[in-house]
Amino acid sequence: MLLKSIEAMKFLLNQLLGPTLFCLLLVLNLLPQNGWSAPIRVSTDRNPVSLDESFQIFFTTNESPDGDPDFSPLEQDFSVLSQSNASSSSWDNGKTSKTIQWTLNVMAKNTGSLTIPPIKFGADVSDEATILVTQAGANKDIKTDEDLFLEVEATPQSPYVQSQVIYTLRLYTRVDIAQARLNEPELGDAVVEKLGDDSNYNTRVKGVDYSVTERKYAIFPQKSGALTIKPLVLTAEVLGAGRLGFNSFFNSQMTQTKRVESKAITLNVKPVPATFTGSHWLSSEQLYLTEQWSGDIKQMKVGEPLTRTLTLQAKGTTVGQLPELNVARTGAQLKSYPDQPVLQEQKKPDGLLAFRQEKIALIPSKAGSYVLPAIAIPWFNTQSQKMEIARLPEKTITAVGGAQPVTVVPDVSDNAAKIESEKKPVAVIPSQPQTRNIWLWVSGFLALGWLITLAYFLTKRPARKPVIENNEADISLKNTIKNLKKACADNDPIAAKVALLEWGRQQFSGSATVNVTSLGAIADFCEARLRDEILQLNQVLYSQNAGHWSGKKLFQTFTENKARAKLGVAEDKSLEPLYRL
Repeated sequence: MLLKSIEAMKFLLNQLLGPTLFCLLLVLNLLPQNGWSAPIRVSTDRNPVSLDESFQIFFTTNESPDGDPDFSPLEQDFSVLSQSNASSSSWDNGKTSKTIQWTLNVMAKNTGSLTIPPIKFGADVSDEATILVTQAGANKDIKTDEDLFLEVEATPQSPYVQSQVIYTLRLYTRVDIAQARLNEPELGDAVVEKLGDDSNYNTRVKGVDYSVTERKYAIFPQKSGALTIKPLVLTAEVLGAGRLGFNSFFNSQMTQTKRVESKAITLNVKPVPATFTGSHWLSSEQLYLTEQWSGDIKQMKVGEPLTRTLTLQAKGTTVGQLPELNVARTGAQLKSYPDQPVLQEQKKPDGLLAFRQEKIALIPSKAGSYVLPAIAIPWFNTQSQKMEIARLPEKTITAVGGAQPVTVVPDVSDNAAKIESEKKPVAVIPSQPQTRNIWLWVSGFLALGWLITLAYFLTKRPARKPVIENNEADISLKNTIKNLKKACADNDPIAAKVALLEWGRQQFSGSATVNVTSLGAIADFCEARLRDEILQLNQVLYSQNAGHWSGKKLFQTFTENKARAKLGVAEDKSLEPLYRL
């Protein structure tokens, strides 16, 4: 009877599950496959582009797509000149990652904001993107018979002090170049940074086809007034036609040296606008201030840390221009322990992107509520030409779970014993006149010695040093800075430490509170950016796994600190300098 029941149950389950599984598989096959599709991102090598210029479109994915791409939808607005694809794999922290990229070299057929349509990779589909195509540059002031020439431009040409200027260099050529040397823009009163890698494309100028190599720099002038970017000089070895003959195997190609220059560009740098009322001058195209907490600020535990993370991100500025975020000081009942700030910079084709992050551990020692003041960062928007303020509102955090106060119940017997002890007479020991007399003699002797020492220093006070010694001090300071520059150029942390200690001795010798025998003490009396670099050097010197040290950031920070001091005296404004990461 039992066996018959089991067989009946098996038959019933087969009858029920069979159609159910069939319907489930059918539904899964009918569902669109985009939910499991490989995401395919679309990007271009630059934006905007000119109508007579070629540019590259990249289709990138980290997974194998469903099939081969069909680029025919691009032919409506673009001419596909060439295409290629490549793949790469990497192993990081036990995980394998793969990247597949298709590169298309295209030219636009029309001007305006053109759409790069979604491209099908079998069942997978790429994202959609847009690109701005401008009119062809028909008014270029060049000769069509030139084999190669340089073109430069700066945007904007009337920036504010310490604001970003994009300096673009383009090398046009219609000949083959064996090798070339090109100097970079160097400005004594500005910070210059190269932006990313060079881009290459083809264009047509007055009916002549050229290959173009484009390079971009970010320039941050540090003082107002006229600032001239000198012409850049290109020296190239141009390949010519081969000379056939007995020695043609060794002289198959002849070269000719050509030297071309770009034009000079003068920037009209404007001072800090009168409408800016902040104490820290900060100009940017975009700025974001955010915060994060590691736990619930309403349920903090007494004696346990809660981490607050402050992040400031700005476009079109350097990381050294970003101010400190955690400037508020907490009370004795709420201890704060700030970590070293994280400073980063990304070099985008359209400029620098600066990033500063600060982590602060807060530990309450008593239950209750604590108020953290609001954070306000004034900054000047170079796009709208107006002052704005990035804010974080006031925060109230609550600590709970602290030790409850213990109520002590008085003991009657203890009180009685205490009263009885208070009733007992207390023996008074009379003071000894002999001991008091000895101390009077000692005090008089010390006072006499102090008077004698004071009289000696007053009579032996050195005469005022002549003015020439100030010049000698200036020369010594210049030599110290020169030693620091050489140590940073050689990436020698030990020599940099020696030079910094000597600089600290010369700068802070008049202060009795500065111990110039350590980098940490000197760093405490420097502003935030220079302090961070000095502490980084100190960490490299005393860390077992610090790795290679690059002195470029330290000396650039040191140099910009000097420029900031001069700028503050000249303009009566406390301008923060530009510091490198």
